[in-house]
Amino acid sequence: MRATLNGIDVYYERRGSGPALLFLNGSGSTLANMAAVLEPFAARCELVAHDQRGLGLTEVPPGPYTMADYAADAAALLDHVGWERCRVVGISFGGMVAQELAVTWPERIERLALLCTSAGGPGGASYPLHELEDLTPDDRAARAPLLLDTRFTPDWLESHPADRALADLMASRAAAPRSDEQRRGEGEQLQARRHHDVFDRLGRISCPTLVAAGRYDGIAPPANSEAIAAGVPGADLRLYDGGHAFFAQDRQAFPEILEFLAVAG
Repeated sequence: MRATLNGIDVYYERRGSGPALLFLNGSGSTLANMAAVLEPFAARCELVAHDQRGLGLTEVPPGPYTMADYAADAAALLDHVGWERCRVVGISFGGMVAQELAVTWPERIERLALLCTSAGGPGGASYPLHELEDLTPDDRAARAPLLLDTRFTPDWLESHPADRALADLMASRAAAPRSDEQRRGEGEQLQARRHHDVFDRLGRISCPTLVAAGRYDGIAPPANSEAIAAGVPGADLRLYDGGHAFFAQDRQAFPEILEFLAVAG
Protein backbone atom coordinates (compact mmCIF):
# COMPACT_ATOMS: atom_id res chain seq x y z
CA MET A 1 0.00 0.00 0.00
CA ARG A 2 1.06 3.57 -0.59
CA ALA A 3 0.32 6.90 1.05
CA THR A 4 1.52 10.49 0.71
CA LEU A 5 2.88 11.47 4.13
CA ASN A 6 4.47 14.84 4.78
CA GLY A 7 4.80 15.36 1.05
CA ILE A 8 6.58 12.09 0.21
CA ASP A 9 5.35 8.81 -1.26
CA VAL A 10 5.58 6.11 1.43
CA TYR A 11 5.22 2.36 1.04
CA TYR A 12 3.64 0.53 3.97
CA GLU A 13 2.10 -2.81 4.86
CA ARG A 14 -0.81 -3.66 7.15
CA ARG A 15 -1.73 -7.17 8.23
CA GLY A 16 -2.67 -9.38 11.15
CA SER A 17 -5.24 -8.87 13.87
CA GLY A 18 -5.15 -7.91 17.52
CA PRO A 19 -3.77 -4.84 19.28
CA ALA A 20 -2.65 -2.07 16.91
CA LEU A 21 1.15 -2.18 16.57
CA LEU A 22 3.49 0.14 14.65
CA PHE A 23 6.85 -1.44 13.74
CA LEU A 24 9.86 0.80 13.07
CA ASN A 25 12.84 -0.66 11.23
CA GLY A 26 16.62 -0.28 11.63
CA SER A 27 19.35 1.44 9.62
CA GLY A 28 19.26 0.50 5.95
CA SER A 29 16.51 -2.06 6.59
CA THR A 30 13.41 -2.45 4.46
CA LEU A 31 10.19 -4.39 4.81
CA ALA A 32 11.47 -6.78 2.15
CA ASN A 33 14.66 -7.76 3.95
CA MET A 34 13.04 -7.85 7.40
CA ALA A 35 10.02 -9.96 6.43
CA ALA A 36 10.98 -12.84 8.73
CA VAL A 37 11.17 -10.47 11.72
CA LEU A 38 7.76 -8.94 10.95
CA GLU A 39 5.86 -12.24 10.86
CA PRO A 40 5.82 -12.99 14.62
CA PHE A 41 4.45 -9.51 15.33
CA ALA A 42 1.73 -9.89 12.69
CA ALA A 43 0.76 -13.23 14.26
CA ARG A 44 -0.17 -11.51 17.54
CA CYS A 45 -1.08 -7.95 16.53
CA GLU A 46 -2.55 -5.82 13.77
CA LEU A 47 0.77 -4.71 12.32
CA VAL A 48 1.54 -1.56 10.37
CA ALA A 49 5.09 -1.07 9.11
CA HIS A 50 6.63 1.15 6.45
CA ASP A 51 9.82 1.66 4.50
CA GLN A 52 11.13 4.81 6.16
CA ARG A 53 12.02 7.85 4.07
CA GLY A 54 14.91 7.21 1.72
CA LEU A 55 14.66 3.40 1.92
CA GLY A 56 13.07 0.49 0.10
CA LEU A 57 9.95 1.32 -1.91
CA THR A 58 9.49 4.72 -0.26
CA GLU A 59 10.53 7.93 -1.99
CA VAL A 60 14.06 9.30 -1.50
CA PRO A 61 13.36 13.02 -0.99
CA PRO A 62 16.08 15.69 -0.92
CA GLY A 63 18.02 15.82 2.34
CA PRO A 64 19.00 16.49 4.94
CA TYR A 65 16.66 14.35 7.05
CA THR A 66 16.22 14.75 10.81
CA MET A 67 15.05 12.39 13.51
CA ALA A 68 12.05 14.68 13.89
CA ASP A 69 11.24 14.03 10.21
CA TYR A 70 11.23 10.27 10.79
CA ALA A 71 9.01 10.61 13.86
CA ALA A 72 6.64 12.93 11.98
CA ASP A 73 6.39 10.38 9.17
CA ALA A 74 5.44 7.71 11.71
CA ALA A 75 2.81 9.97 13.27
CA ALA A 76 1.42 10.79 9.82
CA LEU A 77 1.17 7.08 9.05
CA LEU A 78 -0.86 6.58 12.23
CA ASP A 79 -3.17 9.36 11.07
CA HIS A 80 -3.46 7.76 7.64
CA VAL A 81 -4.50 4.36 8.98
CA GLY A 82 -6.84 5.96 11.52
CA TRP A 83 -5.02 5.00 14.72
CA GLU A 84 -5.27 7.59 17.45
CA ARG A 85 -3.23 5.34 19.78
CA CYS A 86 -1.20 2.18 19.30
CA ARG A 87 1.66 0.08 20.58
CA VAL A 88 5.11 0.73 19.07
CA VAL A 89 8.19 -1.44 18.65
CA GLY A 90 11.45 -0.02 17.29
CA ILE A 91 14.60 -1.94 16.42
CA SER A 92 17.98 -0.14 16.47
CA PHE A 93 17.44 3.03 14.37
CA GLY A 94 13.74 2.30 14.61
CA GLY A 95 14.11 2.45 18.37
CA MET A 96 15.54 5.94 18.01
CA VAL A 97 12.57 6.98 15.89
CA ALA A 98 10.24 5.35 18.42
CA GLN A 99 11.80 7.39 21.22
CA GLU A 100 11.45 10.62 19.24
CA LEU A 101 7.83 9.72 18.49
CA ALA A 102 7.10 8.87 22.13
CA VAL A 103 8.61 12.02 23.60
CA THR A 104 6.84 14.23 21.03
CA TRP A 105 3.41 12.54 21.10
CA PRO A 106 3.35 10.52 24.34
CA GLU A 107 -0.44 10.47 24.35
CA ARG A 108 -0.46 8.34 21.18
CA ILE A 109 1.62 5.44 22.55
CA GLU A 110 -0.04 2.68 24.60
CA ARG A 111 2.99 0.43 25.05
CA LEU A 112 6.57 0.86 23.82
CA ALA A 113 9.31 -1.69 23.11
CA LEU A 114 12.80 -0.33 22.41
CA LEU A 115 15.19 -2.98 21.10
CA CYS A 116 18.98 -2.69 20.76
CA THR A 117 18.94 1.09 20.58
CA SER A 118 20.33 4.26 22.16
CA ALA A 119 19.07 7.60 23.45
CA GLY A 120 22.10 9.64 22.40
CA GLY A 121 23.61 12.51 24.37
CA PRO A 122 24.59 11.62 27.95
CA GLY A 123 22.71 8.33 27.51
CA GLY A 124 25.24 7.09 24.97
CA ALA A 125 25.20 6.95 21.20
CA SER A 126 25.12 3.87 19.00
CA TYR A 127 28.22 3.06 16.95
CA PRO A 128 28.76 5.70 14.21
CA LEU A 129 27.88 3.53 11.23
CA HIS A 130 28.51 6.41 8.83
CA GLU A 131 32.23 6.06 9.59
CA LEU A 132 32.35 2.56 8.13
CA GLU A 133 32.43 4.10 4.65
CA ASP A 134 35.86 5.53 5.45
CA LEU A 135 37.33 2.05 6.05
CA THR A 136 38.89 -0.18 3.44
CA PRO A 137 36.66 -3.06 2.30
CA ASP A 138 38.84 -5.54 4.23
CA ASP A 139 38.74 -3.48 7.43
CA ARG A 140 34.99 -3.00 7.07
CA ALA A 141 34.48 -6.75 6.60
CA ALA A 142 36.56 -7.47 9.70
CA ARG A 143 34.75 -4.87 11.83
CA ALA A 144 31.19 -5.83 10.89
CA PRO A 145 30.91 -9.18 12.75
CA LEU A 146 32.23 -7.62 15.98
CA LEU A 147 29.69 -4.82 15.75
CA LEU A 148 26.94 -7.38 15.33
CA ASP A 149 28.21 -9.34 18.37
CA THR A 150 31.42 -8.59 20.27
CA ARG A 151 32.13 -12.34 20.56
CA PHE A 152 32.17 -12.84 16.79
CA THR A 153 35.91 -13.31 16.29
CA PRO A 154 37.03 -15.68 13.50
CA ASP A 155 37.68 -18.41 16.09
CA TRP A 156 34.21 -17.97 17.62
CA LEU A 157 32.46 -18.09 14.27
CA GLU A 158 34.43 -21.16 13.27
CA SER A 159 33.04 -23.09 16.23
CA HIS A 160 29.49 -21.63 16.25
CA PRO A 161 27.76 -22.45 12.92
CA ALA A 162 24.50 -20.66 13.76
CA ASP A 163 26.37 -17.45 14.55
CA ARG A 164 28.40 -17.85 11.36
CA ALA A 165 25.16 -18.13 9.38
CA LEU A 166 23.83 -14.94 11.03
CA ALA A 167 27.06 -13.05 10.32
CA ASP A 168 27.06 -14.27 6.71
CA LEU A 169 23.44 -13.20 6.26
CA MET A 170 24.18 -9.69 7.50
CA ALA A 171 27.30 -9.50 5.31
CA SER A 172 25.31 -10.51 2.24
CA ARG A 173 22.73 -7.82 2.96
CA ALA A 174 25.47 -5.21 3.28
CA ALA A 175 27.06 -6.34 0.03
CA ALA A 176 23.84 -6.34 -2.02
CA PRO A 177 24.02 -4.06 -5.08
CA ARG A 178 22.51 -0.59 -4.61
CA SER A 179 21.73 2.21 -6.98
CA ASP A 180 23.15 5.68 -6.43
CA GLU A 181 19.70 6.80 -5.25
CA GLN A 182 19.48 3.95 -2.74
CA ARG A 183 22.92 4.83 -1.40
CA ARG A 184 21.88 8.46 -1.08
CA GLY A 185 18.82 7.50 0.94
CA GLU A 186 20.83 5.26 3.24
CA GLY A 187 23.44 7.98 3.67
CA GLU A 188 20.82 10.56 4.59
CA GLN A 189 19.41 8.17 7.19
CA LEU A 190 22.85 7.67 8.75
CA GLN A 191 23.39 11.41 8.91
CA ALA A 192 20.09 11.88 10.75
CA ARG A 193 21.05 9.00 13.08
CA ARG A 194 24.33 10.61 14.11
CA HIS A 195 22.46 13.61 15.57
CA HIS A 196 19.94 11.57 17.56
CA ASP A 197 19.55 12.76 21.17
CA VAL A 198 16.39 12.34 23.22
CA PHE A 199 18.05 11.57 26.55
CA ASP A 200 16.95 14.71 28.36
CA ARG A 201 13.35 14.20 27.14
CA LEU A 202 12.88 10.54 28.10
CA GLY A 203 10.89 11.54 31.17
CA ARG A 204 8.04 12.58 28.86
CA ILE A 205 7.34 8.93 28.00
CA SER A 206 4.34 7.90 30.06
CA CYS A 207 3.39 4.44 28.74
CA PRO A 208 4.60 1.00 29.87
CA THR A 209 8.02 0.60 28.27
CA LEU A 210 10.23 -2.42 27.65
CA VAL A 211 13.91 -1.77 26.93
CA ALA A 212 15.69 -4.87 25.59
CA ALA A 213 19.32 -5.39 24.60
CA GLY A 214 21.87 -8.04 23.79
CA ARG A 215 24.72 -8.46 26.26
CA TYR A 216 27.27 -8.54 23.43
CA ASP A 217 25.92 -5.78 21.18
CA GLY A 218 28.75 -3.86 19.52
CA ILE A 219 26.47 -1.19 18.03
CA ALA A 220 24.19 -0.33 20.96
CA PRO A 221 25.95 -1.66 24.07
CA PRO A 222 23.90 -2.66 27.11
CA ALA A 223 24.94 0.48 28.99
CA ASN A 224 22.94 2.53 26.48
CA SER A 225 19.80 0.51 27.19
CA GLU A 226 20.43 0.84 30.91
CA ALA A 227 20.51 4.62 30.47
CA ILE A 228 17.21 4.58 28.56
CA ALA A 229 15.56 2.44 31.21
CA ALA A 230 16.80 4.79 33.93
CA GLY A 231 15.36 7.79 32.09
CA VAL A 232 11.91 6.38 31.23
CA PRO A 233 9.61 6.27 34.28
CA GLY A 234 8.88 2.67 35.27
CA ALA A 235 10.71 1.11 32.30
CA ASP A 236 11.48 -2.62 32.35
CA LEU A 237 15.05 -3.48 31.28
CA ARG A 238 15.83 -6.97 29.96
CA LEU A 239 19.19 -8.26 28.73
CA TYR A 240 19.45 -11.25 26.43
CA ASP A 241 22.15 -13.66 25.32
CA GLY A 242 23.15 -12.18 22.01
CA GLY A 243 24.35 -9.11 20.18
CA HIS A 244 22.63 -6.54 18.01
CA ALA A 245 20.34 -9.27 16.66
CA PHE A 246 19.68 -10.79 20.09
CA PHE A 247 16.05 -11.46 19.19
CA ALA A 248 17.31 -13.97 16.60
CA GLN A 249 19.87 -15.49 19.00
CA ASP A 250 18.09 -15.87 22.34
CA ARG A 251 14.97 -18.06 22.22
CA GLN A 252 13.43 -16.22 25.16
CA ALA A 253 13.57 -12.81 23.52
CA PHE A 254 10.77 -12.89 20.93
CA PRO A 255 8.16 -14.58 23.17
CA GLU A 256 8.80 -12.08 25.97
CA ILE A 257 8.74 -9.06 23.66
CA LEU A 258 5.54 -10.27 21.99
CA GLU A 259 3.90 -10.97 25.33
CA PHE A 260 4.70 -7.44 26.48
CA LEU A 261 3.32 -5.84 23.32
CA ALA A 262 0.22 -8.01 22.93
CA VAL A 263 -0.94 -7.97 26.57
CA ALA A 264 -4.52 -6.81 26.98
CA GLY A 265 -5.17 -3.32 28.36
